[in-house]
Amino acid sequence: MKTIGIIGAMPSELVDIRKALPDSEIQKKAGFDYYINTVGDTRIVHVCSGIAKVNAAVCTQALIDTFQPDVIWNAGIAGGMNRDIHVCDVVVSSEVLPHDLNLHFLNDYPPYCGIFPADKALIDLAVRTCDEFGVKSFVGRIVSGEAFVTSNTVKADIQQRLTPDAVDMESAAVGQCAYRNQVPFVSIRCISDNADDEGAMSFDQFEKIAAKRVADIVLRMAQTY
Repeated sequence: MKTIGIIGAMPSELVDIRKALPDSEIQKKAGFDYYINTVGDTRIVHVCSGIAKVNAAVCTQALIDTFQPDVIWNAGIAGGMNRDIHVCDVVVSSEVLPHDLNLHFLNDYPPYCGIFPADKALIDLAVRTCDEFGVKSFVGRIVSGEAFVTSNTVKADIQQRLTPDAVDMESAAVGQCAYRNQVPFVSIRCISDNADDEGAMSFDQFEKIAAKRVADIVLRMAQTY
């Protein structure tokens, strides 16, 4: 039986997945509630990690240790960092990394890697699924940090240093854990705001719409994986 691990940071990012997968078995590990459903020959384990990198890292490692997933998908919403990407478009990670840590500390010390690549087959699956829904998708770099970016100045600094397509608070941690455990990974993020001075207002307006869109995509991916 295949096992898919799906990690969302906030309850809003998982509500539509849980509506589509009712009657879950729930197992508590490391303080997280892992919801387990079997669909055909696939076991789907979905969990709310909480916000930011430490929560995401602990949740991902507990998921791997307990359920031995074949793949891990980080699903949720993000801020847009590329002027060609608009609210409700989807960014599929080509790679993930932190934007608030000097990569010297990852590149020159264990794990001797600071940029964590997504799995090519999972990238292709996510893009094909977006196409099925008629959703515009971009494959690109997602960066993560310990703050919700709502400042033109902060956004410009991150863009200048790292040229990402999206910013969030968890993908880099999930990707790093997956990398260290050699589990194929991808992050699928629907843009809820532009990570600028208007970001908080846009997030409030589009959070549920963006979360529903990415949930639909991930559920379809699970059907065809």
